Amino acid sequence: MRSIAIVSAMHEELRALLPLLEDVRVQERAGRRFHVAKLHGRPVVLVLSGIGKVAAATTAAVLLDGFDVEALVLTGVAGGLHDGVQVGDVVVARELLQHDMDASPIFPRYEVPLTGRARFAVDAALADALATAAARCLAAAHADGRALRDFGIGTPRLHRGLVVSGDRFVSSAAESAALRAALPDALAVEMEGAAIAQVCHDFGRPFAVLRTISDRADDSAHVDFGRFIEDVASVCTRAIVAAWLAPANPAS
Repeated sequence: MRSIAIVSAMHEELRALLPLLEDVRVQERAGRRFHVAKLHGRPVVLVLSGIGKVAAATTAAVLLDGFDVEALVLTGVAGGLHDGVQVGDVVVARELLQHDMDASPIFPRYEVPLTGRARFAVDAALADALATAAARCLAAAHADGRALRDFGIGTPRLHRGLVVSGDRFVSSAAESAALRAALPDALAVEMEGAAIAQVCHDFGRPFAVLRTISDRADDSAHVDFGRFIEDVASVCTRAIVAAWLAPANPAS
């Protein structure tokens, strides 16, 4: 059975997942530590990608070529863009787009040159399995929501749709408004997903992107960011990944 890759952009999320692993072997390639192991009996490779599109693309290429993983899942946090996407919610992407890709007038804005596309679709079955696990975990988190209440989070919700990526931490109301105007169906913004999507498309491998909303991509985006990653996002990701790969889950 080939391995599934689980990629984290930040140290806190990787640290939260590592205790779930069994039979761990660490391999170092391209300046990264790849944790080759089992999770609920499933072969997995966990790795910290680093932040930004180039770091994510490098990591994905090594995983797909050097480790020959069968599928890739990117976890992490994102800023909420759509009005209904609030802090504490979870977004499972349906499509990914680079909001800072602009080779116009030679190519249409957002289109990746020579690919004929701007949007890269995730693997539907993989995304469905993650969404099912996320829905169960969010219900449990609401029932025992002490950490959520500390951040003023009421009932976290699951969303599915467009996630956009760019090499900039969007942290002002003006930037956020500009993205909403240009891409009104975008649910969230982050810095790695669309790069992962393009690499997986090139390799012909399935992928999915799972994001916890840490902020509203506006002037308050920096408030308690580190604590949110540690206390909420990492805990949420660990629960979802564990539920997704649990033996009783036939969709994984």
